[in-house]
Amino acid sequence: MDKFDPNMRGVLFKNDKGENAKRPDFRGSCVINNVDFNVSGWKKVSQKTGDAYLSLKFEAKGEGKLSRSGEPQRQPTKQPQITEKNWDDLDTPF
Repeated sequence: MDKFDPNMRGVLFKNDKGENAKRPDFRGSCVINNVDFNVSGWKKVSQKTGDAYLSLKFEAKGEGKLSRSGEPQRQPTKQPQITEKNWDDLDTPF
């Protein structure tokens, strides 16, 4: 049997919001490029279409901890801010 590779996988569980409506509806974790992240999710509804969707937030679990591969946890690199001035300079296809 092959060893399970958790990279590029994650889970979300229903969160007990208690009395705080701002708490996420879902909480969980994922691994991206062997970096562990906490994941929070909120149920939302699009104002334009009325379609339901999940809004997600990813936070690195912290520098100094070990990643799942046993290597020191790496912090994700900061993404550039996208503005009207640099929009056409981006190599990322959308």
